[in-house]
Amino acid sequence: MNFREEIRLAVDISLKVLREKPVKYQIEHPADMSHGDYSVNVALVVGGGRPLAEKIAENLKKSDLNKIASEISVAGPGFINISIRNEALITLIDKLLRAEYLGVSGKGKKVIVEYSSPNIAKPFTVGHLRSTIIGDAIANILESIGWTVLRDNHLGDWGTQFGKQICALKKWGDVNRLDYSVKELVDLYVKFHEEAEKDPKLEDEARSWFKKLEDGDKEARALWQKCVDWSWIEFNKIYQRLGIKFSDQFNQGRGLGESFFEDKMTDVIAELKAKKLLKTGEDGAQLVFFKDEKYPPAMILKKDGATLYATRDLATDKYRKEKYNPDLVINEVGQEQELYFKQLFEIETRLGWYKKEQRIHVAHGMYRFKEGKMSTRKGNVIWLEEVLDEAEKKATAKEIAIGALKWNDLKGSAKRDIVFDWDEILNMEGNSGPYLQYTYARCRSVIAKSNSQIDPERSRKTTDLTNPDGLVLRTLYRFDEVVTQAAEELSPSLVANFLYDLAQRYNNFYNVETILKAPVGKKEFRLWLTHATAEILKKGLYLLGIEVPSRM
Repeated sequence: MNFREEIRLAVDISLKVLREKPVKYQIEHPADMSHGDYSVNVALVVGGGRPLAEKIAENLKKSDLNKIASEISVAGPGFINISIRNEALITLIDKLLRAEYLGVSGKGKKVIVEYSSPNIAKPFTVGHLRSTIIGDAIANILESIGWTVLRDNHLGDWGTQFGKQICALKKWGDVNRLDYSVKELVDLYVKFHEEAEKDPKLEDEARSWFKKLEDGDKEARALWQKCVDWSWIEFNKIYQRLGIKFSDQFNQGRGLGESFFEDKMTDVIAELKAKKLLKTGEDGAQLVFFKDEKYPPAMILKKDGATLYATRDLATDKYRKEKYNPDLVINEVGQEQELYFKQLFEIETRLGWYKKEQRIHVAHGMYRFKEGKMSTRKGNVIWLEEVLDEAEKKATAKEIAIGALKWNDLKGSAKRDIVFDWDEILNMEGNSGPYLQYTYARCRSVIAKSNSQIDPERSRKTTDLTNPDGLVLRTLYRFDEVVTQAAEELSPSLVANFLYDLAQRYNNFYNVETILKAPVGKKEFRLWLTHATAEILKKGLYLLGIEVPSRM
């Protein structure tokens, strides 16, 4: 039980004693730490104001909460402020440093997190960076509070675009080549669209090739498999550079692409028909309509019987339910797909596969140029490989380069659009990954120079704290609360903001106070504080997928 939970329990008991009805109230951290570590607004919510707050505060002083609280007071119109004893803070922080998990709220629960999911034969652009690193961070955060996490890379390796790709290979490429790069495949894909504008019949030819692919035509299948293999070689290099891995359960860590579900769509279509959800549209396509026209109809089969994303995604989620029975399935995909996922989740709820709260779309904004959207079709994109190369030229080490890239994305809301700017995306100063990594390295350097054993027991005896000491101590203990909140909100930026705040406070402390030459007693505490800061920074950066160098 953390401090917040202990406070809530004590307040709830006090409400019962005072015969007040249970209500929803807030337990917050005051913006000014001089007002305490926690502030409770329960008296204002109940309506008793300051008189009720004083009664609750008196009860809290007589409760078990008094064992960890150094002061319980009432402020303003009825806020109850609570300060935690230094010894209790140190005990909790030490527990956090030693814990394998930061919490247990996810213990016994299973989640599938789907992220990255690039399209075969298309470039791994800077746009794919967002889903890849946000999804990975969410998976790390959920894992840290006890969830069993299955990480899936739902590769876009099926669909009408492969009819276009095969058509382009046949007309303008060399089908006997063994070493096409993704960039060359993209060039062919772009050429197809340029030529199709002149000759619309090419679109019909592409649809015919995709139909052959679905029907198992040997030539179509062989060319498709080459595109998959060529693409995966390059994708895997990107994942290794970013430190991204997926669960072995899904095709030995390669991910279950859409093609895996090719033979599983028939059962989905049969179930949709059996439950009378599939209707024939005016042009002969098979659709699912929504009550009161809540959403536009979702197409499941085209008029020629060809499948779509929705058909394959339904088959995917049915498979996940039957194979793994997850408590939660998360899709980290761009927010332009928001309507599509609302349709998909509604269908899955009506089929009885999942409850509404079991399906979540974490939507991220897009990378854009100042002039507008990036487009593979127009050949107007920034390749992620180019960004990684440029970052590694600018930084002194790979982990610093990757840290800068990831941090600059994860420090802000996932939903915001990002206008692509080379200087911003590779920022190494201020609120940046290298700044956090530098702070960690500084802590490790101080500890290495001390030649001392870190002893939390001796540190607990410290009572005389200066302002910088206290600010760092009173920031560190909040780590597990922040991670729990980040897990609940599926928001890695909460962890990033906490870590930046901690780094700033530690660096201020480092610049103001002596550590190695501090008096006996204070030296031990400050070394422990430095050790704790390093470990919390390391744990937090790990959750964001960022490595920490021991020296910089």
